Amino acid sequence: EDAGSAVSAETAGQHAVSVLLAFGKCLGALLPVYLAGYFGLSLSFVVIGLMVYLGWRQHRDGKQARLNTAMYAQENEQDFTTGRLYRSRRDLPAWLQVNFPDVEKVEWLNKILQQAWPFVGQYLEKLLVETIAPTIRGTSPHLQTFSFTKVDLGDKLQAMKVVGVKAHTEHDKRQVLLDLYIYAGNVEINVEVKKYFCKAGVKGIQLHGKLRVILEPLIGDVPLVGAITMFFIRRPKLDINWTGLTNLLDIPGVAVSDTMVMDAIASFLVLPNRLTVPLVADLHVAQLRSPLPRGIVRIHLLEAENLAPKDNFMKGMIAGKSDPYAVLRVGTQAFTSHHVDNNLNPQWREMYEWFTLKDAPSGKVHLRLEWLSLLPSAERLTEVLQRNQNITVSSKTADPPSAAILTVYLDRAQYLPMKKGNKDPSPMVQLSVQDTTKESRTTYGTNNPVWEDAFTFFIQDPRKQDLDIQVKDDDRSLTLGTLSIPLSRLLSSAELNMDQWFQLDSSGPASRISLNVIMRVLWLNEEPTSPVSPEPSSPFPGDGEDGVISEITTGGASVSPTPTRPEKTSPDSSFATEGVLRIHLVEAQNLVAKDNFMGGMVKGKSDPYVKIRVGGLTFKSRVIKENLNPVWNELYEVILTTLPGQEVQFDLYDKDVDQDDFLGFKLSLSDLISAQYTDQWYTLNDVEKGRVHMKMEWLPKVSDPSRLEQIMRYQSQQSYANKAVPSAAILFVYVERAHGLPLKKSGKEPVAGAELSIKNTSYRTKLADRSTSPCWDETFSFLIHDPSDEMLTIRLFHSWGQPLGAVVVAVKEMLAEPELVLDRWLTLDGALPESQILIRAELR
Repeated sequence: EDAGSAVSAETAGQHAVSVLLAFGKCLGALLPVYLAGYFGLSLSFVVIGLMVYLGWRQHRDGKQARLNTAMYAQENEQDFTTGRLYRSRRDLPAWLQVNFPDVEKVEWLNKILQQAWPFVGQYLEKLLVETIAPTIRGTSPHLQTFSFTKVDLGDKLQAMKVVGVKAHTEHDKRQVLLDLYIYAGNVEINVEVKKYFCKAGVKGIQLHGKLRVILEPLIGDVPLVGAITMFFIRRPKLDINWTGLTNLLDIPGVAVSDTMVMDAIASFLVLPNRLTVPLVADLHVAQLRSPLPRGIVRIHLLEAENLAPKDNFMKGMIAGKSDPYAVLRVGTQAFTSHHVDNNLNPQWREMYEWFTLKDAPSGKVHLRLEWLSLLPSAERLTEVLQRNQNITVSSKTADPPSAAILTVYLDRAQYLPMKKGNKDPSPMVQLSVQDTTKESRTTYGTNNPVWEDAFTFFIQDPRKQDLDIQVKDDDRSLTLGTLSIPLSRLLSSAELNMDQWFQLDSSGPASRISLNVIMRVLWLNEEPTSPVSPEPSSPFPGDGEDGVISEITTGGASVSPTPTRPEKTSPDSSFATEGVLRIHLVEAQNLVAKDNFMGGMVKGKSDPYVKIRVGGLTFKSRVIKENLNPVWNELYEVILTTLPGQEVQFDLYDKDVDQDDFLGFKLSLSDLISAQYTDQWYTLNDVEKGRVHMKMEWLPKVSDPSRLEQIMRYQSQQSYANKAVPSAAILFVYVERAHGLPLKKSGKEPVAGAELSIKNTSYRTKLADRSTSPCWDETFSFLIHDPSDEMLTIRLFHSWGQPLGAVVVAVKEMLAEPELVLDRWLTLDGALPESQILIRAELR
């Protein structure tokens, strides 16, 4: 009875505490309103504060939901992937969003990590509490009460997960390359500054990306690997759930903390930065951390055309123009062009250089990419300098092209002078070439520092430039030694390399520094042979997708043209086997209301729109405001092959200010082809309700011109909200070769490319080898809406500059051809009398 009374009293006490806490929360929520009235502040202050709070709450709840989903998926992966759960794609963790067909699963490694994970947590806690915390307390008197109150990496079920591994062993016999797709989460670290009653921390981190691990050099002694180098090829994705005072960092517009943390990670662990851990002694760590590049990419940002006008007025009633500029990024480097005012067809004529070629930026932008080889001798330096002198870069960037690159491996220094009072200095090094200065890290408390850093410079003229080196104390006021190396000395060195000790000037009598200085001359071969991927300027009217036109110039050898002239083309058997998929987005019903307010207490609506992805293209519908039963009535068409495994993906979004909410479903293309025509409602996969009405038709190809009138009559009866016109036919064009093209103005044979266009849709062939009779063997396809009015224009150019001739074929003339096929040589206008091109065109 006494025990029962004690339990009852304890329960009553807990209830009283919970009531008091609830009362305190309500009082705290009403306090800002009372203070606003007490001080006579405007109601707008209360409204703004409420909006900030709701934005913070929504942002934080979204983070927590994604973290909980990831943790549940990590613990119950099989149930998660096989069960029918209504979850949005943005909530899914990385390893469930992405499939890696060429990546091997390594569950054995994950089991090892799970078993060792608690001990990793113990090591990290010891490191933070015993090493990091004292260092932080010593940095400022205000942080003398700083401490880590909790360090928890989670239990073994939430250990870091290696999604898969891809091994590369074909490039270098003395190294092994591993690509690790990793995911890490469920980390909780709390800190406190007791003096100011300040608590902060993180509870839950999601970090996933592709980590490259290089095991090199492979050696014949234990441990068989000389060093381990690791880095992220691209910036990993990071999501942090803050706690305590750092909750303020989750307010929309203030939430830059994740980006700052990611920038810190990128500064030492995202390419070109690397983390190298040597496993044996006497290893050149700097050369592993910063290896010589295989070549240089020089980018000429030339122009853009048909850009979308963004500066509209009166809500779009008055169309304006745009002030475009381009940003090119590679790794941690970014280059920004000047902006061109009020121009939808800007020309930049700018040039950039970097070390490794990455993905080209999207958009209909004309780029010329040149691959520059690295020569270990100065034999062609004069020729390179002369060529650079003749290049005119008509842009606002006045820097001339580089003639060479210089890589400096800073190893160590010895016997540096002491500071005043016979104290050891903390040396760092400043390296300068002309106006470019780079700094090494600081080595504290020694006059025999070891840096093992690497630096790279672009050199305009190595005959006239110097490498200037200053060894300084960490406060930059005391100079411990200087050195100046004329780069012309390297030109007479073996393989343009100097690896030796250098005596320091203005220093101690025995002070010296160890450097490995390597120069490479940048050589561009005149024979361009690289392809230009044919990209449509506009795959479909109104689709809003831009393309990229690029020219890539590399070294290569010319190939003599085939002397024979065939009378007919010989296309591949797969030519003209594609079909047209017509998609009619009609409407949707009973969609989920995504725009809720006050934590769901006030129900809103949605602003739905649809993205349809198929065959590498994306079609986007218009946004319908505040409607749970939208009617789009939009038409899209795309040319597709009948290869198995293709899918049509439908993504339905709710347009939001910060991030659009996702719903969606997928259809198999093979099922659509076999059904020929479907008209049905499709249920959305990721929500409890909602469906979309779609009509889809796989159009059969026929070679009967008598049906054209019937098709055109059907077109005239259709009307769609996106002003799309159903196509009446598809035109397949095979460009085989040309003959008798004119020479360049300099008298050399041209590097010919063909551009095919019908109205606003254009394609380009690759650049053929240097010849007056080039071969391309490329196929293209066009959607034809009115055969009586459309023209196929084929224009030939030398390197997309000097015109070499053109020919125009009226599509209506093909209606009189046998089986609607034109297969013959066509004479080029604006060229020599014997200039011709051999094509095959089929209308279906």
